[in-house]
Amino acid sequence: MPRFTRIQSLGRLALLVVLCLSGCHANQPVPAPKAAPAVAALAQRPAPSPAIPSVEVPSDVRPGIDVLESGNYLVLRGKRIALLTHPAAVNRRGVPTVDLLHSAPGVKLVALFATEHGIYGTVPAGKIFGDQVDAKTGLTVFSLYNGRTHRPTKAQLKGIDAVVVDLQDIGVRSYTFTGAMEQLMEGCFENGVEVIVLDRPNPLGGLKADGPLLDPQCVGSNLVNSLPVPYVHGMTIAELALFAKGTPGVLRIPEASRVRGRLTVVPMSGWRRSMRWPETGLTWVPTSPFMPDFSAVVGYPMTGLGTELGKFSNGVGSQYPFRGIYHPAVKLDVLERELEALPVSGVRFRRVSVPNARTGQPATGIYLEVTDWDEWRPTELDFYLMKLACKLEPKNPFAAASKGTAEGFLRLMGSTAFFRDIAAHGAQVDVAAYLRAWQAQDRAFQQQNRKFWIYP
Repeated sequence: MPRFTRIQSLGRLALLVVLCLSGCHANQPVPAPKAAPAVAALAQRPAPSPAIPSVEVPSDVRPGIDVLESGNYLVLRGKRIALLTHPAAVNRRGVPTVDLLHSAPGVKLVALFATEHGIYGTVPAGKIFGDQVDAKTGLTVFSLYNGRTHRPTKAQLKGIDAVVVDLQDIGVRSYTFTGAMEQLMEGCFENGVEVIVLDRPNPLGGLKADGPLLDPQCVGSNLVNSLPVPYVHGMTIAELALFAKGTPGVLRIPEASRVRGRLTVVPMSGWRRSMRWPETGLTWVPTSPFMPDFSAVVGYPMTGLGTELGKFSNGVGSQYPFRGIYHPAVKLDVLERELEALPVSGVRFRRVSVPNARTGQPATGIYLEVTDWDEWRPTELDFYLMKLACKLEPKNPFAAASKGTAEGFLRLMGSTAFFRDIAAHGAQVDVAAYLRAWQAQDRAFQQQNRKFWIYP
């Protein structure tokens, strides 16, 4: 059974609950923590407007690092720890977690781990890099994006009692940070090292699950296909850790190692599943070069898959990453008409023009505006863009894809049946039927895995 420890700090409840799992059974529910008074008061206010720009900001949503800090780093004391982190891992005041743990009295930080983009976000997307020494702390940075493995090795973990994970996810399966956490868990559990996950908000909230699950044959060791969850999964990074630890077969290690593995979760304070990022009151720190703000987070599940094959591109010039789209071979008025005719929910299309720094000419495209958050289905537009590409382009890009390209796309998208269908039938594919089927699967996934939810 999960064990629960309350931590008091300065005479008030600072930590909702620390979940320490060792040999927990997958069919045992993880109880939701009781809300602190400020959180309980939040539940009394009216629900926010479904339109994204209109939000009400609560006074105190604190990520796991703030909760850990206010609890005087209790769960770290007496342990030699390492930290897997990146630039978006900061406390509510904007202080990086690496700085906090390096200077905290009684905390022995002995090494750092880095995944895609590195601990300071300076490494380009997809670029592998080796171990190095951090100039700021003098600690060794072990690369988990080294072109060989994403798991920490026995040699890297030597002398380490626990690895702390503090990564800001965006709520989408193909974003690599949750895969980095999952594979770190594999390496640590096989080598008897505890994993401590500091939780952070899912920017899209915790209620929406959308898009295809990964087919079993599409699950693998690439960071974009490590977890068998819907494309938009509706879970926090710590809840995904609980799911991976508590579900046989998710971690690609012997079952005995999974059962013995030690996982500790430090939840947030004040967060509720209905909250999107603007409602947390937290400042967004870019999680990668093309994820500069919440607008891009919203756009990523809408266009990331739909612009992967074919000639559709996301962005307009160098602006509106994932929120703007254009097609170099299709006139803008034609594209506008085609998009307006799509049966997508909660989205409005409007033409935008921005200066193109390279050519000096205006860059034009279509901006995607979410008008109704409740009606909006994050991945719906992706699949209609795929169908539209088959209609507007001379060759079906899915039929023309090489074996390697098709396999790479399936690691991201996850549904072999859809890929084969659109490759065979192009613009005649029945997107709506797939969306209905995936929606039913997503509801079943949420119902089955609510036991791993930490927050109401």
